[in-house]
Amino acid sequence: MPSAVLRNVADIPTIARLYAAGRLSPPAAAPALRNPSAALNRRISLLRADITTLPVDAIVNAAKNSLRGGGGVDGAIHSAAGRALVAECLAMYPDGCDTGDAVITAGHKLPAKHVIHTVGPVYQSQAASEPLLKSCYESCLDVAVENGCATIAFSGVSTGIYGYPSEKAAHVACRTVRDFLEEGDDEGKIERVIFVTFLDKDVNAYNAVLPLYFPPDESEMNQPSQPSSN
Repeated sequence: MPSAVLRNVADIPTIARLYAAGRLSPPAAAPALRNPSAALNRRISLLRADITTLPVDAIVNAAKNSLRGGGGVDGAIHSAAGRALVAECLAMYPDGCDTGDAVITAGHKLPAKHVIHTVGPVYQSQAASEPLLKSCYESCLDVAVENGCATIAFSGVSTGIYGYPSEKAAHVACRTVRDFLEEGDDEGKIERVIFVTFLDKDVNAYNAVLPLYFPPDESEMNQPSQPSSN
């Protein structure tokens, strides 16, 4: 079920809390691909929710090249933000946005302060599409840092009508975010990255893939399952 109304980022549990509460399981079918990091696990969230309801610095829109709105998440974000969002897109970015790139606008009527629009690839093959999807996530994180967005929520880029398989896309998203937080996020300017799922196929993909890149620290698995301030 989608989550209840969230008033601030502190209401969104980190994966450290999810592990401690038994709501997220460590890798089962395959060994973890990265080492545990309790510090990173306090900066990552996994949430099943309507991304248009999140009170964060920026939500990521899986946009079309034209930036004029569309179906799926793109349409939902434009609908919730109001007509001023597409007006700003057309005024600020009359030539649209290239695949693999990202641009930023205000959030308008959304709880989020900003919308970062990125254009994912139409899935052809892993070899052709993965570099472009990776670029989407890197570009969004770069834009977030450049614009002082400490909290960013990602929708599943390209996993809708663009046909990118959800599990393959989750690998790209989790790996790219982990690399960025370890190597490209100067001075920890990104305080929270929230992976937002809604459809069952994306929920299942992230439940399976995210623990491979952000496995639990031993201390997290030994905590009592009660709310914490993390």
